[in-house]
Amino acid sequence: MHLQHIIQQMAFFAAVIVCLHACSKAKDYNEPISGDKTKPGVVTNIRVANFNGGSYITYDLPKSGNVLYVKAEYVINGQTGKKRQTKSSYYSDSITVEGFAEKKEYEVKLTTVTRSNVESDAVTVKVFPDTPVYRLVAKTIRIQPDFGGLNVQTTNVNKKPVGAIVLYKPEGADKYAIYEQRFSDFESMGFSTRGFDTLPKQFAVYITDQWGNNSDTVYQTIRPLFEKELDKSKFFGNELPSDGKIGFGWSLSNLWNGNTGGTGWHTVQQNVPLPIVCTFGLGVSAKLSRFVLFGRSGYEYAHGNPKVFSIWGSDNPAPADAVLPVFAEEGTVLGDWVNMGNYQWPGPPSGAPPTAPTATDRAFFNKGMEFNVPFTAPRTRFIRLAVSESWSGATFAHAMEITFYGNTN
Repeated sequence: MHLQHIIQQMAFFAAVIVCLHACSKAKDYNEPISGDKTKPGVVTNIRVANFNGGSYITYDLPKSGNVLYVKAEYVINGQTGKKRQTKSSYYSDSITVEGFAEKKEYEVKLTTVTRSNVESDAVTVKVFPDTPVYRLVAKTIRIQPDFGGLNVQTTNVNKKPVGAIVLYKPEGADKYAIYEQRFSDFESMGFSTRGFDTLPKQFAVYITDQWGNNSDTVYQTIRPLFEKELDKSKFFGNELPSDGKIGFGWSLSNLWNGNTGGTGWHTVQQNVPLPIVCTFGLGVSAKLSRFVLFGRSGYEYAHGNPKVFSIWGSDNPAPADAVLPVFAEEGTVLGDWVNMGNYQWPGPPSGAPPTAPTATDRAFFNKGMEFNVPFTAPRTRFIRLAVSESWSGATFAHAMEITFYGNTN
């Protein structure tokens, strides 16, 4: 036991020495390693490859042994004079410069910097970036009336981060102000801005990027479409053979009884294939705009509350059953049914894990979650709510209330 104790002590002190050595190395890394104040040579053999909004610059490093990095300094916007600086370590033979506002020639100054923070003479390189992504996306802006507002669509084939900024000028106002902002790197970005009556409104949209470049603004007068809440007294259950079996004395009609507490729709807790589905009629043919879904309180981000789900619709007066897939693209037609939208309930807004939501997260959850129905979705008389994944991953589902909005004219 004595020998084992000695061995344990030796191992402990060895670990301490290694730690101190590592800490010393980490500290030294942030301090000048070299006292050599010699001015370094410049980069040579420079080659340029341009891309949308930027350029790759490749070079040969000087023979100096104490070069730490290469620095690029350049103006990205000639109108504003905005500058950027990019660095690349001595392990690399290239540097990327990006964020340029236009497709034109720009100058980039390259400087080598030593471990003693001594800079070389600057070498000027001319680059000619291709059309920036934000300008390409701006050419695809499509604005059209939507329920209670407008719908904006853009295409981003490069899948680079951009923002779509919606401006609104109220009647009698002197200028436009930002009303909504959406950011995405998806190939297609589409969203609706709502909250307006049906009188003509003045809107505008422009595209921005992460470097603060802004496109030309597209102006358009929009007459928002009429929207109202659908009358729930006309809803009725329309159970189909592939629907989930309801259990615990709950009822499908609880989904539209106006009560977000108490009991709702709840399927049996059995090992059954996904998705878990329920089917009901709206009592009218409607062009839907959006819906609000309420989960089960007390089980926020847990149990059988829907996490990933889809809405299927049919305008057939008596739609036949169809076994729905776990996932299908929007617009997919399956028998009498069409996929009208795929959805995911967002996680706790605080960033906390779903298993430990904060009180604020729970309150946010229990307000219900609003989801937009794609503007391209057809009219429908019947709805199928298909839950592909619950927050617990179980093969049952529950929800308390669903409210639809749209136009029945």
